Amino acid sequence: MYTTDIGHECGSYGAEDELNEAEVNGNWTPQEKALHEARLKAKAKRRLRKSSSRDSTRESLSEPSSIEPGTDPHSPKGKINTNDRKSRTGKGRGLPKKGGAGGKGVWGAAGMVYEMEEPDAKDPNYDESSQGDTIYATVVPELEEGELEKTVNPIVQEYFEHGDTKEVEMLLKELNLGPHRYEFSSLAVSLALEGKASHRELTSRLLSDLSGKMLSGNEMERAFDKILKELVPCFLHAPTLSMTLMLGQFMARAIADHVLPMSFFNRYKGKVDCDYARAALDRASVLLSMKKEIVRLDNVWGVGGGQRPVKHLIKEMNLLLKEYLVSGDVSEAEHCLRDLEVPHFHHELVYEAIVMVLESKGDKAIQMMVNLLKVFWQTGLITLDQMNRGFQRVYDELPEINLDVPHAHSIMESFVDVCFQESVITKQLRDACPSRGRKRFVSEGDGGMIKS
Repeated sequence: MYTTDIGHECGSYGAEDELNEAEVNGNWTPQEKALHEARLKAKAKRRLRKSSSRDSTRESLSEPSSIEPGTDPHSPKGKINTNDRKSRTGKGRGLPKKGGAGGKGVWGAAGMVYEMEEPDAKDPNYDESSQGDTIYATVVPELEEGELEKTVNPIVQEYFEHGDTKEVEMLLKELNLGPHRYEFSSLAVSLALEGKASHRELTSRLLSDLSGKMLSGNEMERAFDKILKELVPCFLHAPTLSMTLMLGQFMARAIADHVLPMSFFNRYKGKVDCDYARAALDRASVLLSMKKEIVRLDNVWGVGGGQRPVKHLIKEMNLLLKEYLVSGDVSEAEHCLRDLEVPHFHHELVYEAIVMVLESKGDKAIQMMVNLLKVFWQTGLITLDQMNRGFQRVYDELPEINLDVPHAHSIMESFVDVCFQESVITKQLRDACPSRGRKRFVSEGDGGMIKS
């Protein structure tokens, strides 16, 4: 057995020597040549299996010296597999890409220093509480043009009641008027033109206080530009000469208060086609051209309401009552009383009306004054407190009135009874009316006569 193997091995070596010798002599048969190629391919496979490095594999497959001249380059086993996932550059052995610094979800290369990154609010792991103190800012949406008038009108109407410009300024700060801020002035002026003289005075003061704080000079000019171009012919339902004159007074007062520049009229010279706007500009120009008038423009709207002197108010109320006794027009008397704008002073009207009744002759004055007070009471023009105060003032001064009017007590009692029957006064106020003075006996020398 041992001898046979040795003999077989020796035989194989002998065959190889013969092949090598035949190759040297160039006398290969086709069978010998095919056997030689098969042996070379088997030797190449063994080298691939034994090699653990890709460098040796690349050298064994790509170098021409590793392939013998007899190898067929077009055979499938002789080609390099282009779909092989292994690197064909000969670098790396499956280690992390870019030394661990590339790709997603990696820690990065060794020794890399990371900078501080701002937290992303869109990150699913974003924790708002862990980011420190959070400051919440209130975002006020900008008012649309359609909502502007609905928001501004109540503010202006309420200002006509309290007259506090700081309150209006605070409310405007809470609103985001945006590019329509200038329209606040135009809306305020348009409401004042349809209101009372006191409203126009308050509006002029409001524009003066807001100028430079909430409203700039350019915005004020834009507001009056809009009034002249749009509000006069369009917004005012029935523009009259009085309204255009009042608009001119508004512009003159604004210039006097340094709300508008003196050059405001220069841009309109020869460029105004509207008759109402031309009349308003002419009125303002006349007021400003007068040297002393620029000082008096502070009272261009007159002195209204409680700013008037008490004597002036008493005189106006007496004139009102005298005209009513002559004409008997209750609506005109009511209109005149409202124009005085002194609801806190209406008790003076009640007092003056009763005194006129006591000083008059006949029952006509009593009935007319009762009707007048009844209308004022029913319409709410004179409140219960003002009515009680007026009657109580007469009660307190009745002894002094009785010196000038001997029958004042009897007339007063009759007037109070009629007022109570017409529901003008309460039963408590009627009972509070002082009675006639106490009768007393004179001395015996007078014959026992009774003196009143």
